[in-house]
Amino acid sequence: MTPPKQSSLQPSQLSTDQEAELLRTRDISWANKVGTPSWKLARGMAKLGRLSLNPSDSHAIGIEIGRHSMLVLLIDFTGFICGRWHYTYEFAQPHIVLEHIATTLKLIATHLPEKHSNGLQGIGIAMPLNMDGWQQLLGRHNSDAHQYWVDINLADEIQQQTGLPVQVIKDTSAACIAELVLGHGQEHGDFFYLFFDTFIGGGLVINQHLHLGLHGNAGAFGSFPVKMSNAEKPIQLLDIASLHQLEQRYIDAQLDPQAAHDQRSMQMPFLSHTQAWINEAAPAIAQALLHATWLLDLGIGIIDGCCARTLQGAVIDVINQHLQQSNWEGIMPPRLMLGSIGEDACALGSALLPLYANYAPERDLFLKSVI
Repeated sequence: MTPPKQSSLQPSQLSTDQEAELLRTRDISWANKVGTPSWKLARGMAKLGRLSLNPSDSHAIGIEIGRHSMLVLLIDFTGFICGRWHYTYEFAQPHIVLEHIATTLKLIATHLPEKHSNGLQGIGIAMPLNMDGWQQLLGRHNSDAHQYWVDINLADEIQQQTGLPVQVIKDTSAACIAELVLGHGQEHGDFFYLFFDTFIGGGLVINQHLHLGLHGNAGAFGSFPVKMSNAEKPIQLLDIASLHQLEQRYIDAQLDPQAAHDQRSMQMPFLSHTQAWINEAAPAIAQALLHATWLLDLGIGIIDGCCARTLQGAVIDVINQHLQQSNWEGIMPPRLMLGSIGEDACALGSALLPLYANYAPERDLFLKSVI
């Protein structure tokens, strides 16, 4: 794949001729109907009136590396998903991940016309900060998976493989970026964010900025301690409110665990097991939101994930029931809403990173803290 042509000019320094090359006379609407681009070249728009970036001139790749699967997206400048590739594996190992990435990049090279292949701005990688963590929770008690990720710098490996700039960010932070830029973040500048996946995780947006914290863990709801009535000491939220536990309930009932990720979860024979999981997960999530609100006083909580929206809605209903039973004297409870992106959020958010790095008027919107 031919690396993108690099320019010594920042977006704010583009010449009139360069602006004219990037822009064309038509407005761009979001093909996925989740809003309008907040990151168009402000100078170009101001100079040239009702013009916007030619979406086919700039592309980016977003890769979500999960514990059991990997998703690769090719997007254009408007956020439209031009290509989507999904892979599954028993558990993540670097050599497997790199093989899938190499295969996908070859497909992308044939997918893009030659005149647009030089417009690839880079690759964003979304993955857990601790890919080797929580092995016992996943049922791998004697696993040596922790050894696979110790001595590898995945970003360097991919950059050497592709010649493209690579940025890495925590998976749920990437999902939060997608919601901030393309979803409810356009109307709400302060919110908690929770995302259901193999493990539940989250993010934190304050004053329209994603906050990652010193170690990249701000908004790490999965690690939040919660007290359960049948437990001697607090457990982590991810121990009880992750899709992994829902999958395990289905396995124990000799049902397809993949139903946790689709509409079957809200249908028989899965529904009774789903409801039992909701009845344990929702009170724990309510605890986490209550304590987070005590500290940060944010008015909105957005919940999304790799599962059916009807399942997410059912969880929100039960969370709200428990929030109403809590003592809110002195503070205001957050209003909960469904996320607007869905299962592609992590990969989509990571794909936005190279576009922001090259074109955003506010280059530090979230890049200043990216790990």
